[in-house]
Amino acid sequence: MDRTMIEDMMFPDCPIRNILARLCDKWSLLVIYTLNKAGKEVMRFKELQREIPDISQKMLTVTLRTLEEDGYITRTVYPEVPPRVEYALTPRIHSLLPHINALISWALENKDAIIEDRKRVKK
Repeated sequence: MDRTMIEDMMFPDCPIRNILARLCDKWSLLVIYTLNKAGKEVMRFKELQREIPDISQKMLTVTLRTLEEDGYITRTVYPEVPPRVEYALTPRIHSLLPHINALISWALENKDAIIEDRKRVKK
């Protein structure tokens, strides 16, 4: 399946499913969170890779391209040797950050109970 295109067969004209699927995949929210928490205006690829050590180079590249395609981040290439590429959050994602931060806060508040429930169900 093409990671960048998910369609709802019953409602092909509804963009909500596609938007949420791309934004809420395994890595996108983590990349957005990492770009936001860095406290910098921009981050380079290697910095992101160091901050998210369990993401492969290929998956980070795909995720960054998807986020750029949807207008959540900008990618600036500087014609230097070696080339320098910087990533930054856009105003569109800044308007979503309060909601992402609320979700993260909720997860932190409930993580212990969720982990306990998972253990109980596995028994």
